[in-house]
Amino acid sequence: MAFDKWFYKQNTLIKFILLIIPLVGWIMELLIRLSVALRTKSVLHIVVLILFIVLGWGIILEIIDLVYLLLTGKLLLAE
Repeated sequence: MAFDKWFYKQNTLIKFILLIIPLVGWIMELLIRLSVALRTKSVLHIVVLILFIVLGWGIILEIIDLVYLLLTGKLLLAE
């Protein structure tokens, strides 16, 4: 699964728009984090995926990811 690689190839404006739409943003983050966890099989990425699933319904994590995306071009702990 290389969904994260496809996402990171997009323009920053497209990435921002995909993440700012409420339900679409949550699904995008879930797919990106799942893709990274499956590709790397790192314990850190698996824990972050589980935390995102449990706590990802709140807007706080998405705001943090949006700011981090604008600053670095990547999602927090999804590289």
